[in-house]
Amino acid sequence: MEAPAPWDRYRDPVDDDGLAIPRLRPAQLIAVDAAVAALYTLVTALTAVAWVELPTGLVVGWVALVGLPVAVRRVWPRPVFAVVLCASALGLVVGVVGDPLLAAAYALYPLAVATPRRRREPTLALGVLSGMLLLVGSVIGTERPFPAGVVVTSGATLGLAWTLGRATRERRRARAREMTDLAERAVVEERLRIARDLHDVVSHTLSLIGVKAAIANHVADSRPDEVRDALRVIEATSRDALVEMRRMLGVLRTDDTDLSPAPGLADLPDLVAVAASAGVQVDLVERAPGRLPAGVELTVYRIVQESLTNVIRHAAPAHCRVTVTGGDGDVTIDVVDDGPGVRPDSGPGHGLHGIRERAQLHGGTCTAGPRNGGGFAVTVVLPVNGREDAA
Repeated sequence: MEAPAPWDRYRDPVDDDGLAIPRLRPAQLIAVDAAVAALYTLVTALTAVAWVELPTGLVVGWVALVGLPVAVRRVWPRPVFAVVLCASALGLVVGVVGDPLLAAAYALYPLAVATPRRRREPTLALGVLSGMLLLVGSVIGTERPFPAGVVVTSGATLGLAWTLGRATRERRRARAREMTDLAERAVVEERLRIARDLHDVVSHTLSLIGVKAAIANHVADSRPDEVRDALRVIEATSRDALVEMRRMLGVLRTDDTDLSPAPGLADLPDLVAVAASAGVQVDLVERAPGRLPAGVELTVYRIVQESLTNVIRHAAPAHCRVTVTGGDGDVTIDVVDDGPGVRPDSGPGHGLHGIRERAQLHGGTCTAGPRNGGGFAVTVVLPVNGREDAA
């Protein structure tokens, strides 16, 4: 595993404001710091040479020692801050540096961002040492007047840089925790979705197998040809169910993206064929539903699948009509049969309860119950956001 670059821990991995703002690359960040270091060194050196009564070479070298290390503050933050802070404090005492430790504050910020709470003591020790140096300098005096206010201003500048750095660190940690929570919640929701899909597949398959097995047992002695037909349906249905179950369970065991398409409107005729093999004649009517988002298509497919499973389980043999209608911003699924019109309670999390749950997840509605003229009806209305009409 490749080791992270030294500057990686100083970069914000997420956009704190949630905006699509391009993040600077490490080389670009260092280039910005190098430009700041060069500008600071140039301006400070020109100013110091004009009014400091020291050899020009010494002044320029001292200023360079203060300003140039800032260019690599993200690569070696602790050594850079130590060098810049000590050089700035001494330069302030002898009069080479006139600003209140601006370079040191600039070097302190990334260190404050990256330093864990348990490792901040060396940084604070450097600050205390430099503060004592400034106090000693103000007491013993220099050739240039050294006002005590500079000590206060310098301390405030360093304190502000430290506070801003720590605040940035805490904000990023909070954001990282939020992203982790969102990722964990997404995993839980995906597992629940897979559990619902797995229930639909198992329930649908076992219902069909149960019906065919009952038929085979009933006609075993009198009509052996029908027994073979029933066994072929059971074999094909169980094989298809195993394939789909392996695909869904594979999602739980791997981080790879499942590239196989999810079932949708185009697969509804397959459900009709399966229901027909179980003795339920189904009329499928699609009234211009248009192009739906993949999630909505999958929900429509699962609702029709669960509805037909209920018909096979409780009403077969029967006649059933499935209508999928696209409206203005929604899609309606109607499943009507001419069976006895009674649905025994299958327990929580199954049957009609699962259909209602899927509808609610999309902000839709579900109504189900016996029809006045006999049979049972299920009507689900799903809102469609961002729906595209077919070209």
